[in-house]
Amino acid sequence: MDFSLALPMLPPEHFLPLARAAEEAGYAGVAVPESVFFPEAVSADYPYTPDGGRFWAPETPFLDPFVAIPAMAAVTERIRFYTNVLKLGIRDPLLVAKTVSAAAALADGRVGLGVGLSWIPEEFRWLGKDMRTRGARTDEAIEIIRLVCTGEWVEFHGRHYDFDRLIVRPVPTQPVPIYVGGLSEPGLRRAARLADGWISVANTTTEIAEVAPRLEELRAEYGRGDVPFEIKALCTDVFDLDGFHRMESLGVTDAMVCPWYFRPGDVEDLDHQVDAVRWFGEEVVARFG
Repeated sequence: MDFSLALPMLPPEHFLPLARAAEEAGYAGVAVPESVFFPEAVSADYPYTPDGGRFWAPETPFLDPFVAIPAMAAVTERIRFYTNVLKLGIRDPLLVAKTVSAAAALADGRVGLGVGLSWIPEEFRWLGKDMRTRGARTDEAIEIIRLVCTGEWVEFHGRHYDFDRLIVRPVPTQPVPIYVGGLSEPGLRRAARLADGWISVANTTTEIAEVAPRLEELRAEYGRGDVPFEIKALCTDVFDLDGFHRMESLGVTDAMVCPWYFRPGDVEDLDHQVDAVRWFGEEVVARFG
């Protein structure tokens, strides 16, 4: 099992030092979240809190991942980067494909794409997208991104997206892995049928213990049981070496962590964060490997 550093809701000046520290400490990847904007009023409940309320303040910083990722890639050499997750349901897939292919080409294939649908009706309405078709459009978008990132002449004629032959360059020398998020049955089916892996937001080991075997069943159903498949998970109830071994036994291939929450200190202080990244690298990443 690999380890990735998760960078949730951090100031811009924290990204480069933390990416460098993670690479030096032996982490395999960096996971970058995204949020386009913060509507003052939202007409739907947030699906990951008991009361449906958002737990972050309006002024919380969210760097665009495809600004942050190339910047971090420029100051590192080995570590990989992926989104957790990009709201593909509110975006045009051709524009996403162009951005992803360019970033992956610049970073020598060190870029992956974690995708989700988005739960905020205002995002769809204000960006001119139909929320009702978000699942079907995301399915087509994943196919389009894969096609475009080959760098070959491609065309696509689907129910929601339609274009004739085109080519996009540059593209990376290896395929961009795509990971699909979501705990719902449609989300798990999407991951099993179309993706290179499944990616969590913040879950418990109990939830992972339910998701992993279901993904295995669905992959077999779609005839993809022998295809390599990743499970990237951030478990909110795991803090030590035994817990991470438990995650591995459940089928997790990449554990996402915010190690500054694992030891005393100011969790918003950059020096504490960097020290925690190094400490976790010595105490867990190196010993686990």
